[in-house]
Amino acid sequence: MKRLVLMLLGTLVACAGPASQEKGGLVPLKLDETALSNAYAPRRLALLVGISQFQDPQWRNLRYSGKDATDLAAALKDPARGRFDQVRLLSRPEETTRTAILAALRELRREATRPDDVVVVYFSAHGTLARDGRGELKRYLVTRDAAYRDIPQTALGMDELKAEFDQLPSRRRLLVLATCHSGSGKSLLPKELEAELTGIKSGFYARPLEESSRASMVFAACDWGETAREDEGLRNDIYTHFLIEGLNGAADRNADGAVTATEAHDHARRRTFAFTEGRQRPSAEILEVGADPVVLSGSINRVGRPELFSYNPRLDGFTLKVDGEPRTELPGGAAVPAGRRTVELTKGDSVLVRREVEVAQGDRLPLERLLAETFPSRSLSLLGGMFSFVDASSRKELLPASPEVAVALRLEDRPLQDFSLLLDLSGSMGRRNLQLVPGTSVPFGYTRLSLGVGMPYLWRWERLSLYAGPRVAALYLRRSFDVEAFVGGQQYFTLSPGVVGGVVWRLGERLELTSQMQLMLTYVVVDGQGQAVGFTSGWAGMGYRF
Repeated sequence: MKRLVLMLLGTLVACAGPASQEKGGLVPLKLDETALSNAYAPRRLALLVGISQFQDPQWRNLRYSGKDATDLAAALKDPARGRFDQVRLLSRPEETTRTAILAALRELRREATRPDDVVVVYFSAHGTLARDGRGELKRYLVTRDAAYRDIPQTALGMDELKAEFDQLPSRRRLLVLATCHSGSGKSLLPKELEAELTGIKSGFYARPLEESSRASMVFAACDWGETAREDEGLRNDIYTHFLIEGLNGAADRNADGAVTATEAHDHARRRTFAFTEGRQRPSAEILEVGADPVVLSGSINRVGRPELFSYNPRLDGFTLKVDGEPRTELPGGAAVPAGRRTVELTKGDSVLVRREVEVAQGDRLPLERLLAETFPSRSLSLLGGMFSFVDASSRKELLPASPEVAVALRLEDRPLQDFSLLLDLSGSMGRRNLQLVPGTSVPFGYTRLSLGVGMPYLWRWERLSLYAGPRVAALYLRRSFDVEAFVGGQQYFTLSPGVVGGVVWRLGERLELTSQMQLMLTYVVVDGQGQAVGFTSGWAGMGYRF
């Protein structure tokens, strides 16, 4: 972009000769290439919030939240470390109300206008849970003016925070939450909600209530339902202390001279886990990281060692082994020597993936790619099942429930990640009887074909996959009668919208058991009258992955 501007301006200046006296003639300009480069360079901006004191006495004051934000600000502003162009710190009472924080987020949105700007938003505060006006359980950050008895109206809802965060134009954005929602540590729950959650089984705390935004990173000081702790010896929030430690260079695992966001988080996660003896496990929600462009400290001044990494929830809890040696537990990453390596993903005694890979200096290999290459993402299935109209009158007047065979082609992660393109062809033929009048049977022959296209969403857990989503199908039905009252045929052809769902169980690398069901709505004409009817079909069979 900079070179293009210089070329255009240079051409315009050359075209305007010094002797030109015509109205509107161009004036030669002297361009400072350094100044122009600085004007188009991406900016590095941070908004850090530390809330230690609260107006409502029900909230316990925190000892180090303000210091957490101040210490991180020093690391990010340091010319030898973060080199951030602008770091705004909110820690004074008037700066940490809900209104002031939202105003600062909106000001940040007006300042971070370029897609390649680096933006960091950090919160160190209490967290809590409460039910909103619709009775849904939501997460909240406790601002200075949050009222214990009116959390939804006075605290900063995580949904609202994420909505503001999502509107940042930058593709390189990081949200760090040094808080928790477990009811202890940097958290407090209303007593009635704490009593309610006591009776809920532990699965309630299995995952966050929100999904992370596209092209963004969200780091949390602890996993969902765990406690984020301050430590008197460290004089900081534990996770924040080790995050700052990582920015000093300790987190540069690939030795390229820079500490990226994921490197800093992985360092802080491992150190926090060890420091708390496993009671606090920082978590990360990361989408579309690509080459991890969020550099928090230092600068890339040499080619780094190869890295293997994954932050995909599908691989959480797996151990990464390289050449038989355990390197890290996922999510996370590890730097390895360049060359040909044996890479394994294991959980207990089971091995999910074992592959030989060639990695060179500077490579960053997402482990999901190995998973996709190991397990083919296309499947062709032969299925059998039943077809039936939903309402009784259609089964009487059109076609009774009948067996059918089907062939289904499923393309996983097409056209988008975690979606499938699903194509299926089904049909049946035979003879049935209509019971139009009690005691009277009308025989007929039929041929029925259906061609469907769906794009369901995929949920995957090791060998089990579930999918559900929209489907459109073309339905063709032909009936032929040969009775005294009528000899001839009838044909129907309609396009039908509906939904599809299915279950897949992988038996091995190639074979799978699969079942699928669809519910469709169509329009047919019977005896001159049109009507909307529903039909459904369910199949089960064997698939081959290729």
